[in-house]
Amino acid sequence: MAGKVVCVAGPTGCGKTRLGVLLAQRFGGEVVSADSMQIYRGMEIGSAAPAPEEQQGVPHHLLGVADPAESWSVSRYVEAAVPVIDDILARGKLPLLVGGTGLWMEAAVRGTVFPPGQAGGAVRKELEGQLAAEGVEPLLAELSRVDPASAARLHPSDTKRILRALEVWRETGQPLSALNAEERRRPPRYEATWLGLTFRDRGELRRRISARADAMAEAGLLEEVRALAASVPRNATAFQAIGYKELLPVLDGQRSLAEGMAEVKLRTGQFAKRQMSWFRRNPAIHWLVWEDVQDFPTALQISTNILTGSGVC
Repeated sequence: MAGKVVCVAGPTGCGKTRLGVLLAQRFGGEVVSADSMQIYRGMEIGSAAPAPEEQQGVPHHLLGVADPAESWSVSRYVEAAVPVIDDILARGKLPLLVGGTGLWMEAAVRGTVFPPGQAGGAVRKELEGQLAAEGVEPLLAELSRVDPASAARLHPSDTKRILRALEVWRETGQPLSALNAEERRRPPRYEATWLGLTFRDRGELRRRISARADAMAEAGLLEEVRALAASVPRNATAFQAIGYKELLPVLDGQRSLAEGMAEVKLRTGQFAKRQMSWFRRNPAIHWLVWEDVQDFPTALQISTNILTGSGVC
């Protein structure tokens, strides 16, 4: 039988960390972070990684385990998360996946097996060289011959996915579309109960995002960005994180800190909206909707009822 896990999802700033800790304390669980930026070291302020006092003695996994110069993809996350989840289950504990990176959470629950190949590999470099020398048309023509299903759904401007599909074909001899279809037919690795947190009033979420950004600035976000910029190339994936790319122009003297933080607040609000769009596609999520006050004792009781009813605990 598939092991049981709990997923605590939702947009940034909605209280996922605290609810995850409360559930772990009640049910003897451990938290597995599912946040694509909390994975990196030295980005604790901007990624809102839970401080030790927020963790309240609950074991947390996959926080600050990667060098910011590394590029972590969903496939690499699944490779790291599955052994952690399996170990928690083997010790009789409850894994709680907590975070706002929906793609990573869903892939971990499925235990998705990704076809070989990665950016920077020999085949990818060969394809990138061909793209630079000949343009996309020959590559798309090749893809149409070997994987017509993938070619039909990809726009010629989507060179990243065209290269990926060809990379898989050249490394495996199998169409990416067929491998993806096979993966979708495979049952999930874990049996997940999903809990979602959000605010009924979007304005309240925006206010909380703004207040949290102000707190990050006071805690030294600019200095954290400065330290990162001193040791990590600016084209690193880590610098795609909101709160970092917006403050680079501040370091360069191209905008004021106030202007940079205003941009951080704007981009964070837009990101929260995209997160909600992603999670709303998941019909399995049990939503806990905050009003203007976050009532965690009530949320804990409702979550307990849901988990008990689902046979998780």
